[in-house]
Amino acid sequence: MIKILKYGEVKNEEIFARTEPLANVEGVVSQIIENVRKNGDKALFEYCEKFDKARLSSLAVDENEIEEAVNSVEPEFIRILQRAAENIKKFHEKQKRNSFIINDENGIVMGQKVIPVDRAGLYVPGGTAAYPSTVLMDSIPAKIAGVKEVVMVTPPNARGKVNPVILAAAYVAGVDKIYKVGGAQAIAALAYGTESVPKVDKIVGPGNAFVAEAKKQVFGRVSIDMIAGPSEILIVADGKTNPRYAAADLLSQAEHDKMASAVLVTDSEELAFAVQSELEKQIPLLERAEIARASIDNNGKIIVAENLSAAIDIANEIAPEHLELCVDSPFDYLDGIRHAGSVFMGRNCPEALGDYLAGPNHTLPTSGTAKFSSPLSVDDFVKKTQYTYYTKDALADVSQDVAYFAKKEGLTAHAKSALIRTGEDHE
Repeated sequence: MIKILKYGEVKNEEIFARTEPLANVEGVVSQIIENVRKNGDKALFEYCEKFDKARLSSLAVDENEIEEAVNSVEPEFIRILQRAAENIKKFHEKQKRNSFIINDENGIVMGQKVIPVDRAGLYVPGGTAAYPSTVLMDSIPAKIAGVKEVVMVTPPNARGKVNPVILAAAYVAGVDKIYKVGGAQAIAALAYGTESVPKVDKIVGPGNAFVAEAKKQVFGRVSIDMIAGPSEILIVADGKTNPRYAAADLLSQAEHDKMASAVLVTDSEELAFAVQSELEKQIPLLERAEIARASIDNNGKIIVAENLSAAIDIANEIAPEHLELCVDSPFDYLDGIRHAGSVFMGRNCPEALGDYLAGPNHTLPTSGTAKFSSPLSVDDFVKKTQYTYYTKDALADVSQDVAYFAKKEGLTAHAKSALIRTGEDHE
């Protein structure tokens, strides 16, 4: 049963405690990465047979497989994928950055170019659940950014097939290449390249502890989006909130993973007990009841705060991945939210809207990292290059200042490089 804690009556350590993953996979992942780096496709085929129980003749998913998958999926699901894709495009189009140029001083031009990465890699899980939504959320921003090639990796089943809903989403999103490889070995393949899998510049997408550790280890050779932890939801709710709705929303994240975190913060003790009771009614009805039960019992909590202002302060300290504001006039509270991955406003906006259809990205910072990081966006798939141009006269106006600054740092060659062009390097 979920625990109820009164803020101010229990230690803050208990209020703000996070469940830390126990898996220690650093050494295993390091070995996998090194094997893939040295042996390429051979290692990938071996890991596929070992972990996925599939003996493949090719790692690549061909057009016939994609067509077969799309035709096997219900037309209604294709329609929903397309609707979701349009919403995601509409939202992320607003994130596009423009290059700029400054030339308001004689002889000086400065600017910044916004350039997409050449190739992005998308990891899509294929274990306990298949997430076609992740395909849309992670590939569409890359396409909007102008990435030339989006490469997707995802594990096959024992028959060597990729889940058809994953391939249907990749088709709708316009993914360029797809490979049947999962786990840490997939991340290694994207980072180093193999005979089949091309090396990418950026790797995005969620995964298990092995995938997260692999992303951490290859960072620096390639860019990554984030090190994602278990799913999180925090609901700030007043006493008018329907406890059935609040319980259902908490369980929408609890069913993801036994390590997931579901938290309710409310100013109503009555609501706290009502939600606690409602969770006990709803959990047994879930297909993933065992997972949800473990999440709620071990990581879930209901925090009773003195008022909604205090509830907002608690939410900011926790900095959740998903934050629901189940209150009247939610926009009155939005400015007070400083740390959250994505905010769902009002009583009719379940977090599931954000997972699938609304448009804002669902790849979000977890484990409190919303205090300093952001949701996946078009920005993740671009880089900036700046440039500077000075005429000789413009340089002459500042060369002495440049040289003076350089000498303060003890870098006399820097100083000379500015002075030599204007004839001021007196030797």
